[in-house]
Amino acid sequence: MMFTKRLREPIMRGEITCSVRIWQRPHVKVGGRYALAAGFVVVKSIQQIALADITPVLARRSGFAGVVDLLKVAKHGPGEKVYLIEFEYEE
Repeated sequence: MMFTKRLREPIMRGEITCSVRIWQRPHVKVGGRYALAAGFVVVKSIQQIALADITPVLARRSGFAGVVDLLKVAKHGPGEKVYLIEFEYEE
């Protein structure tokens, strides 16, 4: 999983433990380990959600100021399905 530069440090400190992505299909799997700095992001769960499920609280949990800020970054390519990915950072 790739993360914008400003999110990497908070993820490594454990302050951010979820991400919202808009994809055609999931690009990660539960149990998958994805390199980030000296450690890994380990996916704990992934679930498809509705666009309306992206609340200001969820946006802040994901490291963004609000829903609009999150949506500017969350869409990757022509995807239309919204996924909530819960993860942990491990060194």
